[in-house]
Amino acid sequence: MPSPVTVTKEGGTRAMFKVHIKGTIDAVWHEITRTDSPIPAFFNTQMHTRSLETGSKIAMRTRNGKYTGVVGEVLEIDPPHRWVHTFKFTNYDDPACVVAYDLVEADGGVDFTLTISDLPVGTKTAKQMLQGGVMIAGTLKSVIETGKPSFGTRLLFILFKLMEPMSPKKCKSEHWPID
Repeated sequence: MPSPVTVTKEGGTRAMFKVHIKGTIDAVWHEITRTDSPIPAFFNTQMHTRSLETGSKIAMRTRNGKYTGVVGEVLEIDPPHRWVHTFKFTNYDDPACVVAYDLVEADGGVDFTLTISDLPVGTKTAKQMLQGGVMIAGTLKSVIETGKPSFGTRLLFILFKLMEPMSPKKCKSEHWPID
């Protein structure tokens, strides 16, 4: 079955991932901004932040909080339509990029667009982001429409959990405070 996610790449520095989700805008918004439990669409990591206000730091951490995979800063927030933040993998020395989530009510659901800008061309970050964008949009669709990620994605989460102890020391959360 073809992927429901539409991918557009512009000049190597920008990519967009679009999907129509049969659900409410509030459900989609809650799923991408919650901090009380892991977010399956974000590789089953949990967002840690003091707040989602502009200027606040965010960190995406493992379920147990020991490792931080991504850090960023909120640049813009307009609930429940738009959320923009910087994005940097903690295990790479690549520069940060910018991630925007746009939600528009349409056709009995939500048109969800994930836009990644300022991708550092030719880096591990760019490669990971281009692969990850499809998974994020597809998993978000699955979670909202069925209540759970696909079977393959759930298997991937088990693999992530098993590999967690092999995470680089520089990814330990103590090195990535959100204060």
